[in-house]
Amino acid sequence: MADLVSIGILGTGRAVPERIVTNADFPESLGTSDAWIRPRTGILERRYVSARESTTTLALSAARSALEDAGVQANELELIICATVTPERMTPSTACLLQAELRARSVPCFDLTAACSGFIYALGTAVPMLQVRGGGKALIVGAETLSRTVDHADRSTCVLFGDGAGAVVLGPTDGNRGLFSVNLFSDGSRGALIEVPSLWTLDPTLTALRMHGREVYKFAVTKLTELIRTAQTECERVGRDLSLIVPHQVNVRILDAAREELNLPADHFFINLDRYGNTSAASVPMALDEARRGGRAHAGDTVLLAAFGGGLTWAWALVTL
Repeated sequence: MADLVSIGILGTGRAVPERIVTNADFPESLGTSDAWIRPRTGILERRYVSARESTTTLALSAARSALEDAGVQANELELIICATVTPERMTPSTACLLQAELRARSVPCFDLTAACSGFIYALGTAVPMLQVRGGGKALIVGAETLSRTVDHADRSTCVLFGDGAGAVVLGPTDGNRGLFSVNLFSDGSRGALIEVPSLWTLDPTLTALRMHGREVYKFAVTKLTELIRTAQTECERVGRDLSLIVPHQVNVRILDAAREELNLPADHFFINLDRYGNTSAASVPMALDEARRGGRAHAGDTVLLAAFGGGLTWAWALVTL
């Protein structure tokens, strides 16, 4: 059997709504303030979509940015996957809507739901699909409009989430670059810890995003610590230095707890949580794009992408840029 072609990240992009919602913008009736939110979450502001914006408009803007960065035309794509828990419609998929707007060819297009781990799940799905085809290029997008799912009278959740989209273009690379380890996990027995309703939700009590914060905190710290330790071992096994960790942007206390447990310096983590909040499946690709364009991640660097979220799901990927 011939060796599988190496698949790597050729370009990245991101998009956020224009509207900025700061901690001070929440009403007094919510019983919260910047002094309450900032030390507990690390979030200073987040973005909310307007009536003219949607999951698709954000995804489209991020996709076009990633395609331009990669120097790839939409008609070159072999695959489009959109990771989201807030799709434009139940059908057609957001990925199909992207295909139409981009005027891409009649290639496989589908949405994938794995909550905050969705983008890495999409990577893990796309790489083998490209490899069995002997190469080709794929567009992978994480896009969310969580502001439309939260209860804006519940300070324990509404202050955490924001809207945005991130995208990457995957394609063949030389053997020194590419995704060399992608690992996906889930535990459906704990799925009730994070839930988002749909239009057809049968449970009448589930009318907005619902999360059991303390249990999620414990889960996230444990899994993030495990993911990083395993990734460090994998890097040592293949003789690569881990340059940067790009985690799901969930809560600064979770990230700090994992970092302290592993005795890692703060500059090993890329964090933009303070400006965007938790954007679920958009979180990791948005942070990766910002890290690349801001000079925190360079060609040849090995980067760990790590996420955890509803499902419950968790996932990690190692990529040499």
